Amino acid sequence: MIHLAAGQFSEASASLRIAVSLGDHTPATLLNLALAEDRIGDGGGGRPGMLELERAYRQWDEPSLRLAESFRRTGEFGLAEQAYETVLERNPRRAEALIGLAMMHLSRGDAEAAQRLLLRCCSLAPDHVEAWDALGMALLLGGDAPAAEHAFTEAARLDPGSIDIAMRRMGAAFDAGRADQELARLDVAIHDNPLDAIALTVRGVLLGQQGRRTEALGLLEAAAALAPDMATTVAAFAGALIAANHLHEAIAQLDRLVVLAPDEPMHRNNRAAVLNRMNRFREGREEAEGLIAAHGERPGYLCNLTNALTSLGLQEAGVATARRMVALAPDDFVAHRTLCNALPYLDGIGGAELLTAYRAAGMALPAGSIAPLGNTPDPDRKLRIGLLSNTMKVHPVGWLTIAGFEHLDPARFEIVCLGARQPDSLQRRFAAIAHEWDELDDANPAARIHARHIDILIDLGGYGDRGMMRLCADRLAPVQIKWVGSQNHSSGLPAMDWFITDRWETPTGFEPFYSERLLRLADGYVCFSPPAYAPDVGPLPALRAGHLTFGCFNNLAKITPSVLAVWAGIMRQLPACRLILKCPQLEDTSTRERLHAAFQAAGVETSRVALRGGSPHRDLLDQYNDVDVVLDPFPYSGGLTTCEALWMGVPTLTMPGEIFAARHSASHLSNVGLTDWIARDREDYIARAVNLADDLPALAELRTGLRRRMKASPLCDAPRFGRNLGAALISTWQDWCARQ
Repeated sequence: MIHLAAGQFSEASASLRIAVSLGDHTPATLLNLALAEDRIGDGGGGRPGMLELERAYRQWDEPSLRLAESFRRTGEFGLAEQAYETVLERNPRRAEALIGLAMMHLSRGDAEAAQRLLLRCCSLAPDHVEAWDALGMALLLGGDAPAAEHAFTEAARLDPGSIDIAMRRMGAAFDAGRADQELARLDVAIHDNPLDAIALTVRGVLLGQQGRRTEALGLLEAAAALAPDMATTVAAFAGALIAANHLHEAIAQLDRLVVLAPDEPMHRNNRAAVLNRMNRFREGREEAEGLIAAHGERPGYLCNLTNALTSLGLQEAGVATARRMVALAPDDFVAHRTLCNALPYLDGIGGAELLTAYRAAGMALPAGSIAPLGNTPDPDRKLRIGLLSNTMKVHPVGWLTIAGFEHLDPARFEIVCLGARQPDSLQRRFAAIAHEWDELDDANPAARIHARHIDILIDLGGYGDRGMMRLCADRLAPVQIKWVGSQNHSSGLPAMDWFITDRWETPTGFEPFYSERLLRLADGYVCFSPPAYAPDVGPLPALRAGHLTFGCFNNLAKITPSVLAVWAGIMRQLPACRLILKCPQLEDTSTRERLHAAFQAAGVETSRVALRGGSPHRDLLDQYNDVDVVLDPFPYSGGLTTCEALWMGVPTLTMPGEIFAARHSASHLSNVGLTDWIARDREDYIARAVNLADDLPALAELRTGLRRRMKASPLCDAPRFGRNLGAALISTWQDWCARQ
């Protein structure tokens, strides 16, 4: 019995077998032996013994209850329900059976049936904490948050030391619209006992849900210090650190959690996600693969594995993993979003195939129950423009859009920023032009956007990590537009009306590749804001070195096997040239070794390929002074990276494709007047790169004047871009008004 209680099932079985061999055939001993054997190996080994006891003792409910628990543990829910029903036939007052059967109903989403069983259980056993707790969950599932809060309150009274019940009570109060009352109750509890880690944790989580992140972080840090072994508290602290983007500290707490709760895979999966966000993709991959090996393929594990594989430049493996995720969860939006984020990096991806994937993602987003829009269809009135993004800061979205918004006519447009605020130089520029800023930090951001009566909503986040484009499925404004921010192709979202582009990104004939109407601006589709701290352009490195140095500072996800093969082909024809690759993934030793090995296999000595990791932005820009020519990857070309290279005097050789992400560099080069740097195909790409070595003086002259040329071009002419953007936005509004 000691072994059984300690979970030492093999030892318990051995002792019980000896007892039976010595003549102990009492029902209790036989049932304990069956229980021990049931838990050895794959489980189920003790079920014959339980069934024999069930048949032999028809008034005894214990064997049937243990059978039900065995079936439930192994996921055989139909058999578990039958066994629970047998228990209740023999003993209608057995609380464990009432709760177990209710949980079966809950797992199927049948809240009403679960509530009936649990109300009966609470009446029969009013001091049974699990009954009240389960009743709260059933009531929440049924949409009765106030009654659920009452049930959880009763459960908390019976078990005040349970943090999980306390958390569920808080969640029910929040859903019932009683967050302020719950905060007041928690204030009293903390005043009475300032060292109450449970109250501190719950209050911290509730403040985080209300957007009061700084206060939440302080409380949760204190709670984790008071209760370092309480997994729920440490998990809440880790979550707050992740929300605040304090990723190094979050990893430390997640490491603690893996030790505190080794059987809880969620903590390891969160760890994999944070490692990916820190650009530690090899470790993120290993964590996700370990989870899959231990627990099988689940959507969350496959999502993190896809992101890690793709970011490591293993595009085919990443897409294959995402496809398994979609097959496993075909109705899950996150599964479709993960596939959409991986596909643009895949060799040979076409516009029609990518549109199909994005349409599937859009269809997986059910529209919410938002009230009808009440915007006045006046074509000449001042318009409220909503900018939906968590990246209105130092980020590609900021660098490529802020100048355009700054030059919209304030007499015609009023800007409302919708998303997180993170103080930096670009965020301050957004704040300066914003009439309002809503961080959307409560549980219902769609309702908050709807209440602001936006006329034109522009999504600047897409389906990226922190993107909020899914909210657009609710039709939050009469006109909804996709621009920048994970803008690698069509959104596929039925409620997205327009897609900002230009004639180079989407030439005539490309319309069938998009679910939106194409809003082509007069020049390029973005306006680059060069950073004031950019270093001066240095002389052409080739004049000093005597050979060309190519470079690419794009994400490793963009370097496909075909890209590598083409680059190797260039280097074989120019045996003196060098190549510099730079991105955060290359800080990892094994990743560098894998890339060097690939070049070696393609006939390029590793000494000719310099692999550099991440660095501060000014230092990154300065390292373009080591590069003569940028080689653009494909099918996913450079965007902001190409703008930065041009600003540093380094032209980019590109080969545009069919998808939107394949044509960014072609657009930027066309705006600067460098159309002769756009290759027709791979052979032309290689030939153009090789021919550059024949005229270094011309390359040096281009470098010397490229920043001045770029500054005068439409790519950096903010007033001109602002006029173009404003005219385009007005045209979409007038189009909507004409159709009312």
